[in-house]
Amino acid sequence: MAPCVSCFLLAVLISAGCKAIPSSDPKCTEKEGNRTYNCENLGLREIPDTLPNTTEVLEFSFNFLPTIQNTTFSRLINLIFLDLTRCQINWVHEDTFQSHHQLNTIVLTGNPLIFMAETSLTGPKFLKHLFLTQTGISNLEFIPVHNLENLESLHLGSNHISSINLPENFPTQNLKVLDFQNNAIHYISRKDTNSLEQATNLSLNFNGNDIKGIEPGAFSSKIFQSLKFGGSLNLFIIFKGLQNSTLQSLWLGTFEDTDDQYLTSATFEGLCDMSVESINLQKHHFSDLSSSTFRCFTRVQELDLTAAHLNGLPSGIEGMNSLKKLVLNANSFDQLCQINAASFPSLRDLYIKGNMRKLDLGTRCLEKLENLQKLDLSHSDIEASDCCNLQLKNLRHLQYLNLSYNEPLGLEDQAFKECPQLELLDVAFTHLHVKAPHSPFQNLHLLRVLNLSHCLLDTSNQHLLAGLQDLRHLNLQGNSFQDGSISKTNLLQMVGSLEILILSSCNLLSIDQQAFHGLRNVNHLDLSHNSLTGDSMDALSHLKGLYLNMASNNIRIIPPHLLPALSQQSIINLSHNPLDCTCSNIHFITWYKENLHKLEDSEETTCANPPSLRGVKLSDVKLHCGITGVGIFFIVVFVFLLILLLIFSVKFILRWKYQHI
Repeated sequence: MAPCVSCFLLAVLISAGCKAIPSSDPKCTEKEGNRTYNCENLGLREIPDTLPNTTEVLEFSFNFLPTIQNTTFSRLINLIFLDLTRCQINWVHEDTFQSHHQLNTIVLTGNPLIFMAETSLTGPKFLKHLFLTQTGISNLEFIPVHNLENLESLHLGSNHISSINLPENFPTQNLKVLDFQNNAIHYISRKDTNSLEQATNLSLNFNGNDIKGIEPGAFSSKIFQSLKFGGSLNLFIIFKGLQNSTLQSLWLGTFEDTDDQYLTSATFEGLCDMSVESINLQKHHFSDLSSSTFRCFTRVQELDLTAAHLNGLPSGIEGMNSLKKLVLNANSFDQLCQINAASFPSLRDLYIKGNMRKLDLGTRCLEKLENLQKLDLSHSDIEASDCCNLQLKNLRHLQYLNLSYNEPLGLEDQAFKECPQLELLDVAFTHLHVKAPHSPFQNLHLLRVLNLSHCLLDTSNQHLLAGLQDLRHLNLQGNSFQDGSISKTNLLQMVGSLEILILSSCNLLSIDQQAFHGLRNVNHLDLSHNSLTGDSMDALSHLKGLYLNMASNNIRIIPPHLLPALSQQSIINLSHNPLDCTCSNIHFITWYKENLHKLEDSEETTCANPPSLRGVKLSDVKLHCGITGVGIFFIVVFVFLLILLLIFSVKFILRWKYQHI
C-alpha cells in the first residue's frame, strides 16, 4: 500500500500548476503614486500621455526637447519641480509656464540656450529655484527678469560670465543663494556688489574663478551668509577685498588640480578688519607657521584646516578664546599633544579624522578642553593597550566620541569613566580587547547610541553591555555569536530600552524563541545577511510595529503559524532569500500579495524554486494548488485500489478463520 500512497502524492504534486503574471513596464517610473515620475534618458521628444495630470515632480532629463513653449507642459498644471537637464533645449518661448502657478523649481542645466523670451518664466507664483548651470550664458542680461520676485536661489555655474553685475531691475530682495562657480570672473567691483544691496544673508559662490582683484570697499558694510573663493591663487587679495565686511562663513580651500599655495602671516592681514565666524583653508600649505600666523583669527569660531600638510600647531597661540570648532582632518600628526589644545580653551568640537600617520593618543593631551562635546579620532591608526581614561582625562562634558576604523584598543574596567556625559560612542571596525570580566561601558548611563560593528567582540560575555540602561541604538553588525545562535540568555538582556538593533552579517543560523523577550521597545530590527530560516521569526512574535530587515538570509518557507507575527510588523524586507514558490508555501505567498504595502524592496524579492520560476518576483507568481482533472483521476484510481484491497483483505481473513475452526 505504501507505494500506492507515494505515487498518489507525487501525482497530486505534479498536477499543481504555477505561472508568473507578466508585469507592465511603463516608460516613466512612478516614484510616488500620481505625484512623482522619472522619465530620464528615455529618448522622449514630448511629454508622454501616460503621465497623469496630477504630476507634481517630473524628472525629464536627458531627453530631446529643442524648443519648449506654452503647450509643452500645459496639461501638467500641478507641477512643483521640473528637471530638464540636458534636453538639448535651445529656445524657451513666451509664457512657457503660464499655467504652472505652483512651480517653484526649474532645472535647465546643460542645455545650450540660445533664446529665453522675456515672459518665458511668467506664470509660477512662487518660483524659488532656477538652475541655469552650463547653459552657455556669458551675460546676465540674458536672464529674463519677469516673475523672479520670489527667487531664492540662482545657479549660474560653469558658464562664461565675466561680471556679476545684475541687470538694474533684477529682483534680489529674497535671493539667498547666487552661484557663479567655474566662470570667468577675475575682478569684482563696487558696482557689481551694489546690485546685491537688497539681498540679506546671501551666499555667494565664486569657486573656480581666478579672482585677481577686488575693488576696495566692494564688500564694505555688507552682511553675507557665506562667501566661497575656493581655488583662488592669491588669498591676500581676497582678505584685503573683504575688509569691513561681515559674514558667517568664508570658504577659501583649494582643490586637487590647483597649484599648491603657501600661506604666510601676511596673507591674513585683511582678516583683522573683518568679522567672520567660520573659515575653511583646506589643502593649503603654510609657510613659517607660528603663533603670529593666527594673530587675526581671534574672532573666528570655526576653523577648518583639513589636509593642510600640518604635523603640529605652534605653541603660544593667543586670543583664540572664541574658537568653538577645529577641524584637523587628513594631516600628519604623530601625537595628539602636537595640536597644543590648550591654545583653544573654548573648543567644543574637535575633528582629527583620517590622520596620515599613526596617531599616538598620549596622556592628558586634551585635558584643558573642559568644554569639549564632540571628538572624532576615526581612521587615524590609533592603537592603545590601555584605553581610555588617561587619554581622555578631564573631558567631563564630552557627548560624542568616534574611535572607529582604528587599530586594536584594550578597554579597561569603566574605560570611559572620564566621559560620563557620553551620548554616542562609535568604535566600528576597531578590534576591542575587553580586559575586565564586566562592562567597560558601565558608567555611561546617558549613552543612547553605541556602534560596535565589526569589533570582533566576545558576545558570550553577558555583562558586556551592563549599565547602559538608556541605550536606544545598538549596532552589532559583523560580530559572531557562539555556534551561530542567539540563546535565551544573552548580552541583549542588559539593554531593555533598545529601539534600534542591528545584527546583520553576524553569521547567525538560529535565534532562540525567547532571545528578544526583554526588548519590548524595539521598532527597528536588522537581521540581514545571515543564514536564518523562516523558523527564526518565532522570536519576533511578541514584537509589534517593527521595521524588520530579513534580507539575504536562507529563508525558503515561512510556516503559516508565523504569519500573524509578520502581520503585526510595519515594514518587512525579505529580498534576496531563496524563497520557495510552490504550493508548500502557498499560505505565505497569499499573505505576501495581500500585504504588499508592508514589503520593502519587492523588486528583489524573487523565487528560487522551482527552476521554472527562478528570478520571478513573488508578487507576479500565481499558483494553482487545487486538485486538477489529472489529480481527480488519480484519486479515483486510488480509492478503487483501496476498495479492492479491503475486499481481498476481508476474504483473506474470513478464509483464515474458517480454516482454523
